[in-house]
Amino acid sequence: MEKIKAKNIFNIKNLQSEDPEIFENLITSENIQIERIVTLKPYSKPGEWYDQEKDEWVLLLKGEAELEFSGENKLQLKAGDYILIPARKKHRINHSSQEQKCIWLAIHGNLK
Repeated sequence: MEKIKAKNIFNIKNLQSEDPEIFENLITSENIQIERIVTLKPYSKPGEWYDQEKDEWVLLLKGEAELEFSGENKLQLKAGDYILIPARKKHRINHSSQEQKCIWLAIHGNLK
């Protein structure tokens, strides 16, 4: 039997990547996926949109960000804010805090 160990969602000291974000699966099952997302660069590439097959409930744990929804509004988020993004709703990060990386907790699935 494997020993239970604690991890810390804010431990990002050694994370480095050329990608603007790092996605880390925390729990995956047939019906749900829980992941930590760390935003390393301050914005999405021009013209790049996230377009996911499943609903995404996302909580910004640390930092600040501006999300834009294709053809719709922009939303300012600060630590503690959360939203539900419906499946196929195109969205992107217009801006995120550079002085402290954004840390997100995301839950993907059929959440309606």
